[in-house]
Amino acid sequence: MRVLALGAHPDDVEIYMFGALSAWSVAGATVTIAIATDGAKGGTGDPAEMSRTRKREAAEAAALLGVAPRFLDFPDGALVPDAGLVGGLKGLIGEVLPDIIVTHAGNDYHGDHRALSEAVGIAASFTAPVIHADNLRGVGFAPTHYVDITAHAEMKARAIRAHASQDPERFVVATGLLNRFRAAQANGGETEQAEAYRFEPIFPFVDIRALLPPAPQVRPVRNRNIAT
Repeated sequence: MRVLALGAHPDDVEIYMFGALSAWSVAGATVTIAIATDGAKGGTGDPAEMSRTRKREAAEAAALLGVAPRFLDFPDGALVPDAGLVGGLKGLIGEVLPDIIVTHAGNDYHGDHRALSEAVGIAASFTAPVIHADNLRGVGFAPTHYVDITAHAEMKARAIRAHASQDPERFVVATGLLNRFRAAQANGGETEQAEAYRFEPIFPFVDIRALLPPAPQVRPVRNRNIAT
């Protein structure tokens, strides 16, 4: 099992999909993490130094899964789904040959996220199914699949905190809130967490359930009008 995770910026994979990546990794999958931009606009300092810092932080986070991130080095804040980006993604996908690709949703808040999402869909073609991670704060996102990340929530928090230059605690809090809400949607308990994903079937990929880590356990709601 080969999983390719594609984020626009050096902390996106950690914020949006690291719980599922951790679950995949524990299950024995080979995880590849790739970052589209150089991260140079992640602060107000020297762009070149900021890029180096953010790449170093991304490497520290990815090392939690025993992998080294790949950097496509497109300019931060200027992604467009053009031939250059699509071609770079095609080359990466052709090298990794993933069974499934995870990236941003096409209606997420950041222009780079939206551009990467569109380009990944074009580049993936018939190679692998593409699933989209939850939007920031879940805004405008309609999940089709959920992944139980309760056992991986602390690892996800550690990965986010590796990005010290980005005031990471705000993202730890925000993702924890969203992931608890997504677990609650699946009738999970107060301490459970889940990541939400959306899959749009595109020929020849129709059913991807066997490719995903386990979903939250089904907990039916008891009808109190029926005697037990």
